[in-house]
Amino acid sequence: MALPSISSIGATFSLLIYLSLPYSITAGENNLLHQSPTARSRRPMVFPLFLSQPNSSSRSISIPHRKLHKSDSKSLPHSRMRLYDDLLINGYYTTRLWIGTPPQMFALIVDSGSTVTYVPCSDCEQCGKHQDPKFQPEMSSTYQPVKCNMDCNCDDDREQCVYEREYAEHSSSKGVLGEDLISFGNESQLTPQRAVFGCETVETGDLYSQRADGIIGLGQGDLSLVDQLVDKGLISNSFGLCYGGMDVGGGSMILGGFDYPSDMVFTDSDPDRSPYYNIDLTGIRVAGKQLSLHSRVFDGEHGAVLDSGTTYAYLPDAAFAAFEEAVMREVSTLKQIDGPDPNFKDTCFQVAASNYVSELSKIFPSVEMVFKSGQSWLLSPENYMFRHSKVHGAYCLGVFPNGKDHTTLLGGIVVRNTLVVYDRENSKVGFWRTNCSELSDRLHIDGAPPPATLPSNDSNPSHNSSSNLSGVTQVGQINLDIQLTVNSSYLKPRIEDLSKIFSKELDVKSSQVSLSNLTSKGNESLVRMVVLPPEPSTWFSNVTATNIVSRFTNHQIKLPEIFGNYQLVNYKLEPPRKRTNNNIVVIAIGIIAVIVGLSAYGAWLIWKRKQTSIPYKPVDEAIVAEQELQPI
Repeated sequence: MALPSISSIGATFSLLIYLSLPYSITAGENNLLHQSPTARSRRPMVFPLFLSQPNSSSRSISIPHRKLHKSDSKSLPHSRMRLYDDLLINGYYTTRLWIGTPPQMFALIVDSGSTVTYVPCSDCEQCGKHQDPKFQPEMSSTYQPVKCNMDCNCDDDREQCVYEREYAEHSSSKGVLGEDLISFGNESQLTPQRAVFGCETVETGDLYSQRADGIIGLGQGDLSLVDQLVDKGLISNSFGLCYGGMDVGGGSMILGGFDYPSDMVFTDSDPDRSPYYNIDLTGIRVAGKQLSLHSRVFDGEHGAVLDSGTTYAYLPDAAFAAFEEAVMREVSTLKQIDGPDPNFKDTCFQVAASNYVSELSKIFPSVEMVFKSGQSWLLSPENYMFRHSKVHGAYCLGVFPNGKDHTTLLGGIVVRNTLVVYDRENSKVGFWRTNCSELSDRLHIDGAPPPATLPSNDSNPSHNSSSNLSGVTQVGQINLDIQLTVNSSYLKPRIEDLSKIFSKELDVKSSQVSLSNLTSKGNESLVRMVVLPPEPSTWFSNVTATNIVSRFTNHQIKLPEIFGNYQLVNYKLEPPRKRTNNNIVVIAIGIIAVIVGLSAYGAWLIWKRKQTSIPYKPVDEAIVAEQELQPI
C-alpha cells in the first residue's frame, strides 16, 4: 500500500502478489507462506498471504482451463476502463468501478496478482479514510449476501461467507462476501453484471492508510473478477493492461479480447506452474550483449512472475549482480550519487539538468528480455530506471536483488508505456511498446456511449443529488471538482483562459461556466467548476448533465499542454431552485396593497375625527391688527 515517500513505495504496493489455489467462487484461496528473506522495506517478495483455513467440510474444486470458440470470442464485448494515478508517485494504478443500484463509485488498485475484489463496507469500524465513501449494502436494491455453504469459510453465526487476507508486510483485509451489480464505466461495451466481491469489515496496516478504496483482483481464481465474467460467457478469457510512462501516469485496462497488434511479442505462460502470470524468461541482454547467466537462473521458485501490483523489478542475486555490472559498464562516465533514501544503497547516476525522459535512451543502454522462443522484448530506460526524488536530473536503477528468493519478479516499472495482454485462453502473455495515453486511438478500441444515468461518486444519496438520478429529470447546476497537474500560483493568472476553454469544449456560453475555490495540493491544483443552464429560468436535462460529467470522467475534454493533465475528483448535480408561482405572487401583492390601502384610509378617518373635535374661538375675538408695508 502506498506510502508518501518514493523510497518506501516498493515496500508497500509491491506487496500485493499472493498465491490463490481456486475453490468455487465462495471458497477461500490457499496460499503458501513465503517469508521475505530480508527486512529491507523496499522488498516486495511477500508471496503469500496467510489465510484462514477452509471449513473441514469444504472441498477443493479444480478449475479447467477456460476455452471459448474463436467465433464466440470475437463476438463478445469488452470493457475498456481508464487507469489513474502513477506507479512511483502513488505506488499504484487505480481504475473506477461502480457497485450497486444506484451505483456507488470506488477507486480500486489494479492487481494482476490478486484474486479477489474488495471495498470497505459501511459497518466497518476499523477501516481507514479513503478516496470515496464506504459501500452501503443497505442503499443498494440489488445487493445480496453470499450465504454460508460448504465451499466457503463462514462467519461465527454460520450465516454468511467471509474472506480474510493477511499480507506479509503486516497489513490485512477481512470481511464478508456479497453479490451485486458491478458497472464498468462509460467506455465499456459490457453492461452492468452481477459479481461476488468482498465487503471489508476490518483493515490494518497500509490497506488502512492508503488513499485508494480497495483492490480489483485480476488474478487466476474463482473469486477473480475476470474469472467470474469469463465463466458467465460475458467476455473472452483475456485482458490487457497499459501503464503510462515516467512523466505521464494513467493508462488503460481492457477486460476481454480485442484485436491485438500484429507485431506484439508473445511468450508462453504456464497456468499450471503457479497461480501467478509467469513468462518463460531465459536471459537478459544489455546493450545487445547477453549476460553470462544460465537460463535456470530465471526458473527458480515460481519462475519469472509478471505482476501489476508490484512497483519495481527483483532479480535473483546472481542475475542482479550481472545486470548491474553491465549497466554500470555502459554508463561509466556518469557520476554516481547517493539514492533518495539513506537507508537504501541505491545505484543512482547524475545525468543532466535537462531531465528529459526522451533523452534517456541516448544515455542508458537498451535492455532486452529474451524468451524461450528466441523472441525478445525491448525495454527502454524508463522500464528499469526511476527518477531521483531529491536530485534534479538524476536517475536510479529500478531493479533490485531478491536475496534468498529465487523468483524473478517483474513489477509495473518494466511495463511502462507497454500494452501487456494476458491471453489466458491460449496461455500466453504479449508485449507491445506504445504510448498508453493514446492506446484507444492507436488500436481503435471502441467503447460505449454514455449511459442515461451516470454512476454516482457518493454512496449516500441524501448528501449528493447525483446519487439518486433515476427520478431526477431536471438539473439546475453542475458542480465539478477538478484536479490539474499544475500548481495554483501558475494557474491563478490563467483561470479566465481555462474557464473559456472549458466552455468551448462543452459547447456552452462562457457565462455558464465559472471557476472558483482554487486551492493548492502540492504541485497540483484543485478548482471548483460550476456549469449553469443558459438562462436562470431553465435547466439541464438528466441526459445533458450526465454527458457533461462523463466528458470529464472519460477525459474527452482537451486542454492545452500549459494546463497539464486533469482528473475529475468529485461532482454533484443539483436540482433547479424552486420558483414561486407568478399567480400567487400577484395575489399576494394585491392582498398587501388592499391591506395597506385600508390601513391608510383608517388612519385618515381617525385624523379627521380628531380635527373636528378641536374647539375654535369666534372670529371676532381673533382679529389681529394688520400691519402696513413701510416704504424703503
